[in-house]
Amino acid sequence: MENRPVVPNSSLDNNNPLSEFVQRYELILSSMSEGVYGLDTEGRATFVNPAAEKLTGWAANDTIGKQVHGMHHHTKPDGSPYPQCECPIFNTAQTGVVHSIEYELFWKKDGTSFPVEYSSTPIYQDQQIVGAVVVFKDTSDRKQAEEKLQSAFQQVKVLTEKLEAENRYLKDEMEDELELSNLIGNSRALESVLTHIEQVAPTDATVLIQGESGTGKELIAHAVYQSSLRKKQAIVKVNCGAIPSELVESELFGHEKGAFTGATARHIGRFELANEGTLFLDEVGELPLNVQVKLLRVLQEGEVERVGGSGTIPVDVRVIAATNRDLRVMVDEGSFRSDLYYRLNVFPVISPPLRDRKEDLNALIEFRLRKLEKQLGKVLLGVTNDTMNKFMEYQWPGNIRELNNLLERAAIITSSPWLEVSGLEPSYQSRADSPSSLHGSYNSVGHANPTMTMFEAERAHILHVLHSVDWMIAGKGGAAEALDLPPSTLRSKMKKLDIKRP
Repeated sequence: MENRPVVPNSSLDNNNPLSEFVQRYELILSSMSEGVYGLDTEGRATFVNPAAEKLTGWAANDTIGKQVHGMHHHTKPDGSPYPQCECPIFNTAQTGVVHSIEYELFWKKDGTSFPVEYSSTPIYQDQQIVGAVVVFKDTSDRKQAEEKLQSAFQQVKVLTEKLEAENRYLKDEMEDELELSNLIGNSRALESVLTHIEQVAPTDATVLIQGESGTGKELIAHAVYQSSLRKKQAIVKVNCGAIPSELVESELFGHEKGAFTGATARHIGRFELANEGTLFLDEVGELPLNVQVKLLRVLQEGEVERVGGSGTIPVDVRVIAATNRDLRVMVDEGSFRSDLYYRLNVFPVISPPLRDRKEDLNALIEFRLRKLEKQLGKVLLGVTNDTMNKFMEYQWPGNIRELNNLLERAAIITSSPWLEVSGLEPSYQSRADSPSSLHGSYNSVGHANPTMTMFEAERAHILHVLHSVDWMIAGKGGAAEALDLPPSTLRSKMKKLDIKRP
């Protein structure tokens, strides 16, 4: 037979056998630091030790003869009712099954609760269950320690996830990729940009950088960041035009595991990665309208909600946005929200095209050639006078990116320390020139013709860039980079415009 409390026959009062048993061991039970209840088969208290009084706030005189469940165990931790018929303690007194429970609540006289660990053991007399003994203790300290440990584990998990994600977006990533060349020079146009950077960088104001492709908008953003109070924190870049529309929201705001098909793990969004730092939204004009709404809310409220999440996460992020599109026109067309435009356009900065800062050409060329000397192991003294004259007449539709590509290509193929660049068409006008430039068209290699449509203009511009890079679409120095487009988008446009390599 299993070991179990048994009431000795010689010491029992037939009218109250359980009380007789409890009295015999009252001295021992009263000295225990754990709370102890003696119960009859109906769950009524027959004994309460001093520790139980102290823990619950209920005096023994208030408890004896009453059903303990209704006093201390009436409600579950989530606030829902806890019927006595479901109570393990009552079950022990009825069936004799021993229960050991690690996590439940007991309620005090003052209406508050405390976490408990308890065991309920049946008491037998003549092989009959006559009640149960309940031993319980307050586990508040242990629970608090566990919660702190769990919180610490959670913080470590979040920090680990963030660190792993930040490894993909190191704060110096743009330093490795960007050319500092477009901030070299002393033209009035460049000085204006530098003045604006100096004015806005120390603030947390949102900056909108606008300008043609290849003018160095990304570097201006980096210059603002480097001069800001957040430069010790990360700068995270998002190329809004390079992310599939169905994934933009997840990339910006993150998603929870199982939020959608393929979401096999929780993903921290770029806003969370940039917390306390800077977020650079490149090609912001490419954002879908539904994401624009959520971006506006994040900028206004300072909190994000992951896709599939049920709560918000506060973020402290300084936003710098850039675009080569005219957002005002997009607002008029209904493809960009006016409220988001005004929220982004707190401090506008115009990245000037190279044709408006030709006095910087000498300095830009010098800087680029010094880098090419190291890359190619060649001595490069400069460009010929004829090439320089062509550069001064050329309108630079690809801006500084085009200049750098031309110089690199010439440096690769030449054996002379003086670079000669041919094939430039001084009459070629960039797409950002005056509206009159839209009334001339181009032949198959980008030369001017008397008339053109918008279809022909876009086709001619892409053709011109493709010819200038020898039809290389993707990769460094390719047409996609020069046009500031994802390679897949460029290929789609080429198909739509019926552009094929001759």
